[in-house]
Formats: sequence, structure tokens, C-alpha cells
Amino acid sequence: MKFYALMAAMLLSGSIASAQNIDPTIMTIDGQPVSRSEFEYSYNKNNSNGVIDKKTVNEYVDLFVNYKLKVLAAKEAKIDTLASFKKEFASYRDQQVRPSFVTSEDVDAEAHKIYSETQQRIDGAGGMVKPAHILILLKQKATKAEQEQAKLKADSIYKVLLKGADFSALAKKYSDDKGSAVNGGQLPWLTKGQTVKAFEDAVFAMKKGELHTPVLSEFGYHVIKLVDKQQFFPFDSLKNDIYRFIDARGIREKIVDDKLDSLLKSMPKGTTKENILEQKADELASHDNNLKYLIQEYHDGLLLYEISNQLVWDKASKDERGLAAYFAKNKSKYKWEQPRFKGIAYHVKDEADIKAVQKSIKGKPFVEWAEILRNTFNKDSVIRIRVEKGIFKRGDNALVDKMVFHKDTVVQTNKDYPYDATFGKILKKMPEDYTDVKSLVIADYQDALEKEWVAALRKKHAVVVDERVLATVNKH
Repeated sequence: MKFYALMAAMLLSGSIASAQNIDPTIMTIDGQPVSRSEFEYSYNKNNSNGVIDKKTVNEYVDLFVNYKLKVLAAKEAKIDTLASFKKEFASYRDQQVRPSFVTSEDVDAEAHKIYSETQQRIDGAGGMVKPAHILILLKQKATKAEQEQAKLKADSIYKVLLKGADFSALAKKYSDDKGSAVNGGQLPWLTKGQTVKAFEDAVFAMKKGELHTPVLSEFGYHVIKLVDKQQFFPFDSLKNDIYRFIDARGIREKIVDDKLDSLLKSMPKGTTKENILEQKADELASHDNNLKYLIQEYHDGLLLYEISNQLVWDKASKDERGLAAYFAKNKSKYKWEQPRFKGIAYHVKDEADIKAVQKSIKGKPFVEWAEILRNTFNKDSVIRIRVEKGIFKRGDNALVDKMVFHKDTVVQTNKDYPYDATFGKILKKMPEDYTDVKSLVIADYQDALEKEWVAALRKKHAVVVDERVLATVNKH
């Protein structure tokens, strides 16, 4: 007995140890473990087929660590406690979880219910008919003579049919309903309520194969033949269409809501639908790592976006002093290989406006030129000048090329604005200030802020990578 007890204990301890090693810790960040499976999920997703800049596992470690450190910073800033964050995350999580409440049996039951209700409605009203008709069209305000002529034509066709003429051939030749004429006059299966009353009353009173005397409707005279008549289609022939209907009408969502309402009634007081969905998410995630990390990825992505926007993106774009200081410190990065023209290329109706334009903006900040010109020359609905403002290199603007850079270029003339001019200055080596290359400076400043931020996070939080576990990524 002791032997068997000992063996059982050994086997049990071995299985526990094995379970612990199934998904070992690959690193710790600020003392918090990160599993190998989480790292693999992130690595494989960001280095899948089609990714241009693929990384090796070792190269990816720093990117992953920086990502996790930023998420940690967002949590420390309590961004995950904000109502807006909770709402957006819960919405995404629920999108992933809600479909799990719907089984194939639920959909089948709903499909049969829809079918049964439709069948009862259609069969109770007389089933379905498949008519063919030859229409002799009557315009809306037809004269009595026109009505009589149409009736005579319809009666003639009817008499010929009684003698055995081919309905399909006559429909193709004489019917004014060209849509059905090409099919020998045949219409699709009809149920009550789908066509005009006079036509409907006639076809639903007919027997299969029967001809009907010409029937007058608001469209004209119909010579009718009943091709077929039956009860509603069998379920199996419509099953796929009903399933598509269920998906298109959001009926699956209604099934989920009904189930949640039902579950809520059996839950302790104070339980909400959100509680049930959260519990379901935890349950599913415990058995599906892909779902677990997909939901976590969205959660962390929201945090990352918000903290990055606060500390890097939005901050950099609005920090005018910081941008100016960064530009002053890194001017050499923005040197030009060829000169630029900082100014305007413009076209005016009146030659006198050439000097008037220059006078209005001379000595004014470049960033204000557009507003000054708009208010001075193009106020209200009168457009006196056409202006292109910017920092131009050779090849950017034909007028600048010709008048500033003295390049042999053809300028497209505008007969409404026949006088062309330029005004501004040539910058030979580099921009005057950061606003001349603002988008570039913002991008570089954002990059610098992010590097400073990450360096501070690295210094603040300890990161320990288990190289032995790292070596097993995608190899176990």
C-alpha cells in the first residue's frame, strides 16, 4: 500500500510540475509574470506572412517590453478606471462573447418559427400562384376609343389562345410587359398582397392550366394563364434563405438578448447583463488562449493609445515651445539639398492688384498671409485673386519655376486671371523656423519624446527576461 501511495504521489507531483511548465514565464515586468503563450501570440501576429519588416524573436523582445511598459504606465495613470475606457472595452469584449450564447439549435428553432409563421400566413390566404400574362397597356388617361381598342386586342388574343395558340409565343410578340414577355409572360410565384387587386382576385380564383378572360387593372388588360398553384414551399428548400434572413435582420442578437434576460432572472439580485458577459468572457478565455489574448490586446491597445496621445502625440503637436526648441537644437537635420521658395504664386484679374497683394502681406508673419489675402481680396463672393501658398522646390509649381528659379517652363494661363506674380523669399540652405517644416518636426519631436518616455519607464521598472524560455518560442 505504501508503494502504491508513493507512486501515486510521485505521479501527481510530476503532473503538477509538467502543468506548470506547459506555459512557463518568459519574462517579468515590474515583478509581473508574462507567459510564453502571450509573447508568442503577440510575436506571431506581428510577424505573420505579409509583414514587410519581420523581426526575429530576439529583435521583438524590446518592442514587446516597451509595449508592456507603456500599458503599465497607463494603468498607473488609472486610465483603465475611466468610464469612457470601460464602455469602449466592454463593447468590444461583448462583440467577441455574445455569439457564444447562440447555438445551432437556437438558430434552427428560430428558422422553423419564421418558416411556420410565414407558411401559416401564406397558406391561410390561399397559398401561392405562378401566373403568366399578356399585358395590353393602357396609358393613365386613355380615351374611350383607346380603351375599346385595347379591349378588342386583348379579346382577340384570348380567342386565339382558346383555339390552341402558344401562350409563350404570343406573350413574347404582343405583351407590353417586356420584363415578363421575354419569359413567355411568366411571372414569379405570387402570394396575396403582392400585386394589384383586380389581377390578384382573378389569379387566386383560377385553376392550374386555366385561361382567364381579359382582366382590366390600372395597368391595362391582362390575358392570364395560371401556370401553377401550390401551398407554401417546403422548409428545406428555403432553409439557407431563412438563415441569411436571420443574419441580415440581426435576429441572432435578439436571441442573445432573450437568453441574457432569461439568465438574469435566475441570478442573485444586483447582477447585471454586463456581469454575465464578463463572466462568460473569463470562462471562454480560460479555454481559448487566442480569444484571451485578442481581448487583452484590445484592452491594452486602448490604454496604449490614450497614454501615448497624452504623453507623446497630442503633447508634441501642441507644444509650440517644445517644437521650436527641438528645431533649434536639430537644425542640421532639416538642411536642403536645393533652395526653396517660401512665398506665394498668385494670379489676379487687375494688374494693379499685383502690388496691392505684396503691400498687404509685406512684413507680416508668413502663417497669417492666407487669412490676410482672403479678407482683403476675396471677401464675400468676389474672388479677385487665386493664390498658391507654400514652400516650393523646383518642379513644385510652374509659375515659381519660371519667375523665381528662372527655369524655362510653360505656365498655364487663366483667362479670368491673366496677370501672374510671385512674392516671397528664397531659402538657400534650410528653413527659417520650425513652422516651415512643421509636420517633419512634429514627427521627430514625437519620436524623441517617446524615446525619453521609454527610457524613463525602463529605469523605473525592472525587466527580467528568461533566455532559456525565450529560446523555446515557437519550438516547443
